[in-house]
Amino acid sequence: MRNGKIGIVLGTVAAALLVVTPASAAAPAPAALASASCPTVYWGSLAKTSSLSTHSAVENLRTGRHLCFDRLVIDLAGPAASHSARYVSELTGIGSGLQVDTTGGANLEILVQAPATEDFNPGAEVKNLGYTTFRQLVWLGSFEGQTKVGLSTRARLPMRVFALPGPGDGSRLVIDVAHHW
Repeated sequence: MRNGKIGIVLGTVAAALLVVTPASAAAPAPAALASASCPTVYWGSLAKTSSLSTHSAVENLRTGRHLCFDRLVIDLAGPAASHSARYVSELTGIGSGLQVDTTGGANLEILVQAPATEDFNPGAEVKNLGYTTFRQLVWLGSFEGQTKVGLSTRARLPMRVFALPGPGDGSRLVIDVAHHW
């Protein structure tokens, strides 16, 4: 009988502790985890360019969220093409020069020296993303062998640009923008 009472008392105390202990004290917040596990970024926010003499075409655009950065991938039907990525005060359509309004704190313009394939249709001119860093993906067009894409970002943040081979005979142009400095 005495063991039964002790068990009830211990169970009641344990339940009370669970109710009193806030969930935030039990586990670190996601932002704390991200800042603790993301290495210091040395990418910088200045323009990134690459001059390659190749013939390729833009096939697809896709975005993704990662723990420390947001990513844009431009799929190319061939080897990596010359490209540039730079922060600009406003995004403008290629060929038309018309300004496209965005909601972010900064605008990143990506210019690829490759036309979009005839069957590539990105859909809406502006796609709202709502990622940690990316706010909107903006299709600025393809004209005279060049394709222009914009990213509306939370702020002017460090970025890196690099090319990856594959899949198959194609390649991928990757643009990463860090969540924090």
